Parts: sequence; C-alpha cells; structure tokens
Amino acid sequence: MINIRNVGIIAHVDHGKTTLVDALLRQSKTKLNKEVAGSDLIMDSNELEKERGITIFSKNASVDWNGTKINIIDTPGHADFGGEVERVLTMADGCLLLVDAKEGPMPQTRFVLKKALAQKLKIIVVVNKIDKSDARIDYVLDKTLDLFLELGADDNTADFPIVYASAKEGKAGFEPNLATMTDIAPIFESILKNVPAPSGDPKAPLQLLMTTLGRDDYKGRIAIGRVYNGTVTAGQEIMHINREGETKRYRLTSLMTFEGLGRADATEVSAGDIVAISGIPDITIGETIADPTNPIAMPVLAIEEPTVKMTFSVNDSPFAGQEGEFKTSRQIRERIWKELETDMALRAEDAPDGKWLISGRGELHLAILIERMRREGYEFQVSRPQVIIKEIDGKKMAPFERVFLEAPQDYSGIIMQKMGTRKAVLEDMTTDDNGIVYLEFVIPTSSFFGYRSEFITDTRGLGIVNTNFVKYDVDNSEPLRREQGSLIASDTGPTNLYGLTNIQDRGTLFIGPAVQVYKGQVVGQNSRSEDMSVNVCKAKALSNMRSKGDGSAEHFNTPKVMNLEEALEYVADDELVEVTPKAIRIRKKILDEALARRMKSQGLL
Repeated sequence: MINIRNVGIIAHVDHGKTTLVDALLRQSKTKLNKEVAGSDLIMDSNELEKERGITIFSKNASVDWNGTKINIIDTPGHADFGGEVERVLTMADGCLLLVDAKEGPMPQTRFVLKKALAQKLKIIVVVNKIDKSDARIDYVLDKTLDLFLELGADDNTADFPIVYASAKEGKAGFEPNLATMTDIAPIFESILKNVPAPSGDPKAPLQLLMTTLGRDDYKGRIAIGRVYNGTVTAGQEIMHINREGETKRYRLTSLMTFEGLGRADATEVSAGDIVAISGIPDITIGETIADPTNPIAMPVLAIEEPTVKMTFSVNDSPFAGQEGEFKTSRQIRERIWKELETDMALRAEDAPDGKWLISGRGELHLAILIERMRREGYEFQVSRPQVIIKEIDGKKMAPFERVFLEAPQDYSGIIMQKMGTRKAVLEDMTTDDNGIVYLEFVIPTSSFFGYRSEFITDTRGLGIVNTNFVKYDVDNSEPLRREQGSLIASDTGPTNLYGLTNIQDRGTLFIGPAVQVYKGQVVGQNSRSEDMSVNVCKAKALSNMRSKGDGSAEHFNTPKVMNLEEALEYVADDELVEVTPKAIRIRKKILDEALARRMKSQGLL
C-alpha cells in the first residue's frame, strides 16, 4: 500500500489556516501553476473567500514529503458551512487544530473540533502566530485543554502533541522560540509521527465513499472521495449504490488523484488515497461506489438539518430585467438546483406561486449563495429570512443559537440590555486582564436576526460575534418586530440632493443623490415606528429672483449604503430585497401604498 497520510485542518476564521497550508505547499516544493505561484493565498481561490478572509468551500491538495504522500483537506471555519465540514472530515485520519497564540480556541473551532473528536481523529495542536507581540502561549494551551475536556475527549486524545508556528514566516518548531526555527518541517514530522496511516485492505472488495462534488465542462459531474477498501482502476466497471440502497452499474470515464493543487490522471488507486472520478451522471454526496460482483454499501453521510429559510422569486420591480444577464424563472431555478448538487446542507422546493423556498444552515450560508448568484449575473428577489419550525412530540419547536460575544467592558451594559430584550439567556460571563468581556448566551434564532449589525454599531466596531446552532426547543417569546419603520420613495426617477437634504432629519438614508429609484422602494429607515412616504426626487423650484443665503448649501449627511447581509437583516415581512449584479435594493412587496394599506386591512398582507 502507498505510504499516505490524510490530514484535515481545523481553525477559527482568520487564525492563519490558509496561510499555513500555503507554507506547507511551497516548502514541500509542490509544483504550482503560474497564476497560483505568485498569489498570496493559494487555497482561498474563490473571489468571496479573498474578500471576506474566510474559507467557505473545502478543497483538497496533496504534497510529497520524504516519500510519504500527505493529502491536505482544507475545511471551512464557519458553523454555517457545517455541511461541508462533516463530509470532508470523513476523508481524514487526523487533524491539525490551528489556534491563535493570542486569542486561543474560538467558538467556530469548537464546532469543527467536536465533529473531529466524534470521528475519533488524532488531533495535533498548532499554536500559530507566536511572532505576535501580545502572544500568551500558556493561556492558549490551558484554554485548548479545557475545550478538549469540555467536548468529552478521552485521556489519550487530551494528551495532544503541540507544534508552535508562524505560518506567515513559514516557520515551525517544537519549542515556542521563533529564533531557533528554520522552516515548516516540524509540522510534517509531527503528521508522520502522530497521524496513523489509513486503514483499509487493497485486496478487499472496492468501497469508495463520495464526499464532494464538482463539475467539468468535458468530463461532466466529478465526484471526490476516499477509497476505504479495494483498488480502483481507470475505465473499470463499478456499482453505484445510492441513498435508497438502489444499485446501478457504470463504467468510469476518468480516474484522478491529487497532486499539489491539481488533479492528475491515474491508472490505479489503492485503499487509503483520495480520488476524483467521473462517468456516473446521477451520483450525489454520501453515496458509495462498490465492487460490481460484491457491492457493499458504506453508511450514508448524515448532514445536520437546515434552520433558516427564505423565498426566492423572479424580480418584478419597475427596474426588472435592466441589470441582470439571467433573470427568467427557468434560469434562476436551474442555478438553484445546480447548487443542490454540490451543497448538501442546502434544501430547495418549488412553491405553488412560482417562487422557490430555499433552506440553509444560517443567514450567512444563504447570503453567500445569493452573493455568488448575483456576481454570476443573476437578478432576483428574496424575502426576509425565517426560522424553520419543526413538530417534535406534538410540540412546535424552534431552533436556538449559542451566541458568543466579546467586546471591551465599557459596552457590556448595552449588550446585556439588547440581548435581554431579545429573550436571550446569559450562560457565562468572564472578563480578562485586558478589560475584554466574554459573554455566552442561548437565544431563539428568530430573535437573533438583525442583531449582528446592531452589535457592531453598539461596540463601535470593536466587538466580535460568533454563533453555533445548539438545539430545537419550545420558543414562547413574542416575535421580534423592527422598532423603526421605513422611508419609502413616493416617485420614480433620479434622487435629488435638494429632496434628500429636506428629509434626512426624518431618519437614516440608504442612498445618495443621482441614484435611480422607483415608487415603493425603501430609501431609508424612519426614526419613528411607522412607514413614511418621502419625495427624494424633489428638485428646488427655480426663479429669476435672488434671495439672501442662496449661495450657502445645507450639509448632507453621508448615507448608510446597505450591503447584502445588512439588507437581509433589515427587511420586514412586507418587504423584499431586490438583488442584481449592479445593486442591492430594498422594496415593499406591494409598491402602491394605497393598495398595500387596503390589503393589510383585509388581512391579505
């Protein structure tokens, strides 16, 4: 059997996971293509990942270190992409747990580590960023041990090997002294010493579990997974066992393994390695490829259920069709269903009124899908996010989140007040030596909607918020309503500085001058609780008479331009977010104010 190690990488967002993988790839002399070789972050190739500084999609790479092939699996660090995490960890035999030398293990680390411990993977702790001036290594190691014990790790697992590193400088060592480090080799040595070689018998009947799907213009659907038993050869006949246990014969059209960041054609791959195959048109994630003469199915991968849903629909605003390349019902539906092939945590169903009900793991999960579609040239509308209510033992249950907040101590009062009004239960509160307060709440998911942007404003941008799904339970709290109403455009046309200046004292504006708006579009947030129609297109009446003060202009406040996530948090039940490649607009479902009022009085809205 080939000498192989399969290693996943776990880390909180922005703890240097992708930077470390880059150092491992470069120092192992892995052959990189020209585009990648000059870039900063090899693994974060997606445009959204580069902008947000987070890993969203899991990826595979492989390096050769002294004759051992090491398959590296880069996992997402955010709980909303749990569907990705659970799948890819089934390919690994061990994990590198990357923790920041100042911050220590964070809430999102807990989520992925919990999954890794449940699968009995060997964990190597890498304390990264030891070059930071405020690094506190002993504190971080104590917190890491606490986390292992809290998640139920046994004595053997809790006695984890430790490597210290500065991924940015490409150095690592077994002692926390940057001066004695020369390269990243100690991480490779620790992997070879601690992560077991994959189990599996190359002579047993073939068993290959698919964990990721991709697409190729020439080869069609590509399925990526690990060979657990047996040997797979190029062009061989195989048996596909689907989720229902039904079997169907196919012949493989291509067989590839990973080399560096790319895939290379292979003639034969034995148990333990990770492969990419094509030739099976209807394969989905979690299914088994088996020996045709003795097909043995592997357990189907279980994925946690979605907790948040939204309604997608064709754009029907007055500006419909002007900014998007793909805007028809057929095009939007095809794109959503294409996403279902590769994202197992996503659900979609056709609604009777020609719309689509899309469910995901959280607001961020759905916002990333919307943003990707927008950048691809799609134009559509989405409703306010809503929680998915389940019936368990005859009771209606709602999802609850565990929320981790940290901020300077001065802001703890406003945080407690806001979370209290949202029916959050305080579970833990600690303060460190630097005056940073750490708060842990359990809150109904529906009550937490819209608080992220409030929290950032309340803490002057100094706070950090993280969430994990915790349970389904009875939610007796009243539905949370937005305290302020909207400022709604009463006319269609370009906005005028004169009209905007006249109404800016009414609330917070979302748009500036010379922006095309339509009647019924939300142009700002009212400072009062009710909606208000405003004329933002109003121009100053000109005359041939001069008056005192004509030369001095009133000051116009900078508008608060809403991005996609802020718009999704803001919208009320009677509003929609219009998403196009060029703009994010908030609008009323019923654009005509008189008609909307009449429908509301009849209980139709």
